[in-house]
Amino acid sequence: MTYSSDFLQRLETRGFIHQITDPGALDAAASKGPITAYVGFDCTAPSLHIGNLVSIMMLRHLQQAGHRPIVVMGGGTTKIGDPSGKDEARQLLTDDQIRANMASIRRIFERFLTFGDGPTDAIMVNNDEWLSQLQYIPFLRDVGRHFSINRMLSFDSVKLRLDREQPLSFLEFNYMIFQAYDYLELNRRYGCTLQMGGSDQWGNIVNGTDLIRRIDARDAFGLTTPLITRADGAKMGKTAKGAVWLHEDQLPHFDYWQFWRNTHDADVGKFLRLFTDLPLDEIARLEALPGAEINTAKAVLATEATALCRGREAAAAAAATAQTTFAEGGAGEELPQFAVGAPVTIVDALIGLGFAASKNEARKLVAQGGARIDGEAAGNDGVLVNPGQKVSAGKKRHGMIVSM
Repeated sequence: MTYSSDFLQRLETRGFIHQITDPGALDAAASKGPITAYVGFDCTAPSLHIGNLVSIMMLRHLQQAGHRPIVVMGGGTTKIGDPSGKDEARQLLTDDQIRANMASIRRIFERFLTFGDGPTDAIMVNNDEWLSQLQYIPFLRDVGRHFSINRMLSFDSVKLRLDREQPLSFLEFNYMIFQAYDYLELNRRYGCTLQMGGSDQWGNIVNGTDLIRRIDARDAFGLTTPLITRADGAKMGKTAKGAVWLHEDQLPHFDYWQFWRNTHDADVGKFLRLFTDLPLDEIARLEALPGAEINTAKAVLATEATALCRGREAAAAAAATAQTTFAEGGAGEELPQFAVGAPVTIVDALIGLGFAASKNEARKLVAQGGARIDGEAAGNDGVLVNPGQKVSAGKKRHGMIVSM
């Protein structure tokens, strides 16, 4: 479909759109004037991860196109847990843990969005403000009666869990009702007419648009993004070391930069469109670079994506460290560090730097010749590493042993 609104044109040409509840009507609304849209984020950890980045970038494009974004922090829904894509219930957090996570996560959004009181300034709200005030019986009568159990059981977030014979608690089963109610509340309070999210949220989003239509007889829209996968078929953001966190407290700047630098050749163009602000013509030039020159495009991707999430200064420092480490054979200041009070074995060094999850894994790496000290292969797993030496695991992971 060809869109007339700047907002949907942006999303379409950059690869963000998977499904829209009523594309023509949403396009017309976005063409007439500012609309208000939201994405919800639960507060299960002190940081969001790279799997959340597509939704964050959609909010950024929304604001750049002259519309108002709402970031909904799930202070209430985090107490329940979204069953979408999960095999088991989430660990329930205390109110203090949720508040601390929320405060930490806010700093991430302040780098992507402009917050304020203007008509297109972003706002952040906590759904605990209204969810914790609900009374059970009135909520069931006013809202619950609009939900069909038969339909709820057909949604992937529930159906896949049951098909795998994984337990689904009544608490989690209520999640989609509360998410739909979030949309109703945001529509009433802020005139929000669009909810966005990943493809796994389609059922929850449609529930919200239906609830608004049934109770208040108003139109509302939903938009989802495709599942982002890498060229090798793996889910975006999944690595051997675990989640790729957006917050620097959970993942150093250099590691974040290096994640993007390690992108598959075939993914460079797609990721430049999704995760940077670079113009499309420049992206087309970069993804067309032949042979080994594609590494230039990967470095641009790493620097631009890191600049958005961590700041331009952090991106430049990480790029400089990579140049020193890889091109010049040195040891950049931004490399991961493991502080020790005395020399340690290569096995302990690999674990301390996060390059191996266990001693067996570290010993295997040494035995296969993948562990190096200052560029020289570690002869055996008992060799000692001193403060000031660089430890490498394979060709792409490097760290420094430093003194306490």
